[in-house]
Amino acid sequence: MVSPTVNVARYTALFTGVVYGWYHRRQLQADHDIQKQTHAVHERKILIAEAKEAYKKKLSAPKDSGVVTNPEDPRFDLEKLIAKWEAESS
Repeated sequence: MVSPTVNVARYTALFTGVVYGWYHRRQLQADHDIQKQTHAVHERKILIAEAKEAYKKKLSAPKDSGVVTNPEDPRFDLEKLIAKWEAESS
């Protein structure tokens, strides 16, 4: 037979552990949510910077090379288009 004092101590320890676990989990989840949001903002800033850089590169590129890229156009020349792509990639 277990004394009532030991039972009170056991259930108090159990209840305290459950409450601590719940509170600690809430804190960890809040920290994780803040970190996740910060990471998302950082990623967005990187993407915006990359987009700005690509836009600047696009503006500084030569405007028209005379190559028709529309395959429906009768002046379309696949060889010229491939040569243009090769020149752009290198």
